[in-house]
Amino acid sequence: MTQTEEYDAIVAGAGHNGLTAACYLARAGLRVLVVEKNDWIGGAAVSRSLHEGWTYSNCSYVCSLLRREIVRDLDLPKYGLQVIPYEGGASFTRDGGRFAYYSDADALRREMARLSPRDADAYRHYSRAIMRQCRFIRPFLLRDAPDPTSLRPRDLGELAYLVKKAHGLGRRELGETLRFWTMSIGDFLDDHFENDLIKAHLAGSGIIGTGLGVYSPGTAYVLLHHYMGDIDGGIGAWGFARGGMGAISGALAAAFKDMGGTIRTGAGVERFLVEDGRARGVALSDGAEFRAPVIASNMDVKRTFLEHTDPRDLPDDFRSQVERFKIRGSSAKLNIALDRLPDMPAAPEHASFIRGDLHASESLVELERAYDDWKDGRWSARPYIDMLIPSRIDPTLAPQGAEMMTVFVQYAPYDLYRNGIRSPGNWTGEARRAMADAVLDQIAVLFPDIRERIEHTEIRSPADIEREVGLTEGNIFQGELTFDQLLFNRPVPGYAQYDSPVKGLYLVGSSAHPGGGVMGAPGANAARTILRRETSGKRMKGYAA
Repeated sequence: MTQTEEYDAIVAGAGHNGLTAACYLARAGLRVLVVEKNDWIGGAAVSRSLHEGWTYSNCSYVCSLLRREIVRDLDLPKYGLQVIPYEGGASFTRDGGRFAYYSDADALRREMARLSPRDADAYRHYSRAIMRQCRFIRPFLLRDAPDPTSLRPRDLGELAYLVKKAHGLGRRELGETLRFWTMSIGDFLDDHFENDLIKAHLAGSGIIGTGLGVYSPGTAYVLLHHYMGDIDGGIGAWGFARGGMGAISGALAAAFKDMGGTIRTGAGVERFLVEDGRARGVALSDGAEFRAPVIASNMDVKRTFLEHTDPRDLPDDFRSQVERFKIRGSSAKLNIALDRLPDMPAAPEHASFIRGDLHASESLVELERAYDDWKDGRWSARPYIDMLIPSRIDPTLAPQGAEMMTVFVQYAPYDLYRNGIRSPGNWTGEARRAMADAVLDQIAVLFPDIRERIEHTEIRSPADIEREVGLTEGNIFQGELTFDQLLFNRPVPGYAQYDSPVKGLYLVGSSAHPGGGVMGAPGANAARTILRRETSGKRMKGYAA
């Protein structure tokens, strides 16, 4: 039976960006509906109990990029959001060596000097270079990307702001900035350091979630994207959301409901309803229809315009540009329930870095070879792993005495090559288990008895992430974060301000500026654009609630 109801705005997808946009729209007095295909909310920022007694952050797993302005505006701590910083991290070698990355500057310098006195001195210059780039880019996160071809006053103002910021860098620093944004993380680290293990540890943030290798141009910016967040004012700091990453989505949903918003789960958008070039509503997979003059899609750009918008409602050149937008799957995920903390022979008892991110890659060469496997359609024989044990800080995630381990895996192809063909359908249960064995071999570098401690394992290939979360190819950023897909090129030149050729249909997810991560900035920016373009005072130009 078709159900028709009218709203001021409808948000397609209850991921964190969709919920952020919905909050700002509802706060402005609009009657807002959020529709979600799953029976739960959160998209990739979810907490799920898939093994009795344990709670998994089974997709995104750490918090830093969430903009403090959004937390403050929406008063998210009131709704239970608490982010606990974690303490450094470490990388381990197969012969029992390690490099520990401490949050304390003096301890970190001593650790680096143990491996390379030269690198201990170089780190100061490295960190200053990173912070200069962070200070330059951070003001743009909650600003619209200007259209360089437009003469509208707002675009001219944003371009003037960009030019002013760039001019303020000075000639030499501007040259370094342009070089940084286009160079590889491998070259950037080679410029500063000599020790292989130190470089391997620092390189991870340049490749996470990206279908590129450590020596691929553009990966230096990917590292910057991971460094420009903060926890309690600590730039580049990372932390765990207490209760798992679903606590972020839960706080946003609670704030939205307090503002009078409605969330409908269990049926996703089948198609956007368009009449005379204008969005008019959504038809859901269960047959229900809802009407609104504004639709905000939290789906990625390909799903929004290639799967759920009638081709007749879009210009051919726009569709072609969307088809060319790079969204490549390269990441897998393991969530592991442990009966206790595994033995860690290469670390002192009660080491602080056990409460941080742990790795088993020894050199940039090893990481580049892992990328070579991915290019050939295979999961990496020695994958890069970003492993954390959040229950060390948040004991609510596991039974007393037990632990929860989360493992992000790079590289795993979406189109897996098997029996002469490449296809996401090749990710059978057998293939997932074989990939997990390669990951466990890497974990065993740190924890030799890891297999004996496992109570339950959730294995998620890129195809699994796509199927459940709705991220095309399982790409966690809804599109590569390379220079050709940033600012006014994200996602499509001429449509970088969250709008589309369909009037009233907006993009509010990470395919839009400023990109991926649990940041909230695309949703907040898009909501501001919608309110500016579509409202008069506090009411929509259309349906009145």
